[in-house]
Amino acid sequence: MPDLWTDLLGCLDLRGPADDSTFDGASQQLNYHRVFGGQLLGQFIWAASLTCPDKAVKSVHTVFAREGRAADPVRYHATRQHEGRSFASLTITAHQPHAVLASSAVSMHAVEDGPENQDCEAVSAVLDDDHRVDLDLIPWETRSADDLSAVAAGPPRFEVWMRTPPVDAHLAPALTAYATDLTLIGTALRPIEGYTHSGNGTLFTSAVTSHTVWFHRQFRTDRWLLLRQHSPVLAHGRCFGRGDVLTEGGELVASYAQEALLRFRDDGDNNRAHIAPAQSVGE
Repeated sequence: MPDLWTDLLGCLDLRGPADDSTFDGASQQLNYHRVFGGQLLGQFIWAASLTCPDKAVKSVHTVFAREGRAADPVRYHATRQHEGRSFASLTITAHQPHAVLASSAVSMHAVEDGPENQDCEAVSAVLDDDHRVDLDLIPWETRSADDLSAVAAGPPRFEVWMRTPPVDAHLAPALTAYATDLTLIGTALRPIEGYTHSGNGTLFTSAVTSHTVWFHRQFRTDRWLLLRQHSPVLAHGRCFGRGDVLTEGGELVASYAQEALLRFRDDGDNNRAHIAPAQSVGE
């Protein structure tokens, strides 16, 4: 089995079997034998880039329909809804023999110059190597002061620095979208004492239902990026989270949001999922 980084890069090497709007992508070889949603996000973005190579992906909104099988490749079919000089919009579907796995609405834009402004919280210095953490499915360096594996309750916020090995800048949107799919459910679980993201399938059932990423500026992933995220609500068997991606210099380069199923096991103990009191920013 190849290492995860090599395997992921291979999955982004989409091949067109017949035309410029249909592509095949390999599936990652993971221990749980399912297709990771981040893989689909990255492949959707790369399929869009191959379909309209003169434009950059501005946003991608993906709805996940069915579980994918890692033993099978994924076929992507792109339909151009509009393609002009400045903008393009695509609908892309991801198929395996048993079902449509997901569909994505992609907006693209030719890069333009213009005035710039942003209003967001400043970025602190990159954490030192003592804060290195291992996040399953992320095959590059990550550092965080937070612990998503801690069973003690905490605020529904999570920040992680990440930096990939040297890689072509054109892959930055796909690799970043891949990373944004991993920890938002764990962030939503932080206020619930005794629960962590590792309890899926035992203490609770979770599955991403939709995920959106917006790209604001060009950037690289082989330089430090901060993923800063927050889950403002968990209710009615669903959780919602959102985040920003910022450079070490504080430039906001992307934003993302996700809704997911989060269904707790009914074990007869109404106090099992004890949610800690909410804290306001600064407490």
